[in-house]
Amino acid sequence: MLDPSRDSRFEEYRIAPGTALPPRDERAIEVAVLDMNCGYANVGHDAIVAIVRDCARALEPELERTGRRVRVLSYPVRDGLAVPDHALGRHRLYVGTGGPGHLDPRENASEGGVERVREDPSWEAPLWKLFDAIAADENAALYGVCHTFGLVCRWAGIAEPALRGPEKGGPMSGVGTNVLTPQALAHPWFAQLAAFAEGDAVPVLDSRYYDLLPSGAMRAGATPIAFESAPSPERALTMLEIARDPGGMPRFFAVNSHPEIGAHERVAELLQRMLASGKIDRAVFEARSAMLPMLRDERPEARLGVARAVFTDLIAARLARLATTA
Repeated sequence: MLDPSRDSRFEEYRIAPGTALPPRDERAIEVAVLDMNCGYANVGHDAIVAIVRDCARALEPELERTGRRVRVLSYPVRDGLAVPDHALGRHRLYVGTGGPGHLDPRENASEGGVERVREDPSWEAPLWKLFDAIAADENAALYGVCHTFGLVCRWAGIAEPALRGPEKGGPMSGVGTNVLTPQALAHPWFAQLAAFAEGDAVPVLDSRYYDLLPSGAMRAGATPIAFESAPSPERALTMLEIARDPGGMPRFFAVNSHPEIGAHERVAELLQRMLASGKIDRAVFEARSAMLPMLRDERPEARLGVARAVFTDLIAARLARLATTA
C-alpha cells in the first residue's frame, strides 16, 4: 500500500513490496530513494527524505512559478526487490541509503552476515543494470552513502568488502577521519573540502562493519576522493566519484560514511517524529539518542561542512537544476 506524505510542494511515497507505483505526474520532479535497509527502521533513510524536503521548500518560489513539485519515491530494494527501471524515464536523481549486513547479498542468505540479515539476492542484477544506465546517462545523477557506497564499489569492480577485524579495531562508529586524495584537492567541486581539513584530513560520521579495499585498476572516468586515515598497506576507499558533469559537478558519487546525519538538534527532532509515528520503538529511540552528545561535541562545524559538500549540496544543486529545466 502506498503511503503518501505531502505538503504544498513536496510528497513522499514509500512503495510497499508488490504494489504498483503511483501514476506518473509530468509536473513532478520524481526523486528515487534506493532504500537499502532491508526492512529495518533507519534514521538515515528519513534524514535523506528530510534533506530532499528541505531542498524542495527552498525551491518553493521556482516550483510555484512553474506549477511543479518534488516527489520522493522510496524503493525497498533489498527486502522488496524493488529497483527502478531507468528506461521508464521517471527519475533523473537517485539517492542511495545505508543498510545492515554484508555487501554481497549471497553472504546474507542464511543469517550468516553481520547483524544476521537474510535477503534474496535477486535484486542485485537489476540494480547493476540501473547503475549502468545512470553512469551512461549524462542527465542522470546518483548520490549514495554507506551500504550504497559498497554496492557501487562492487558493481564498478573497484573495491571489495572486508570485515573490520580486531587488527583494525573492529566496527567503526563515531566521528572518524578521511584523508583526501590529491585528485580531491584539485577537483572543481571537492577542492572546497580543504576549508574543513586539517592538512588533508576531514571529519566524517562513521558507522560500518566493512571496509572497501581497492581491488585493482580504477574504472575509466572514476576518481578516488578519500581513503581511511588508519595506516595500512591496504587502506580502505571511503569516497568515490564515478562520473561528473562537464562543468565539474559530481554526477555519480558515493561515500562510506553518513553525511545525511546532520546537527544533533535536527537528529533529535527526527527521532521524536519517528517515535511518535511508530516508525521506531522506544528501544531504538533510546539507542539512537545515545549518539546525540557525540554529534553535538565532536568537530560539529567541520563535520557538517564536509557533509554538505559531499551530500546535501549535491542534492540541492541537482534539484535546483531539475526545477529550472523542462
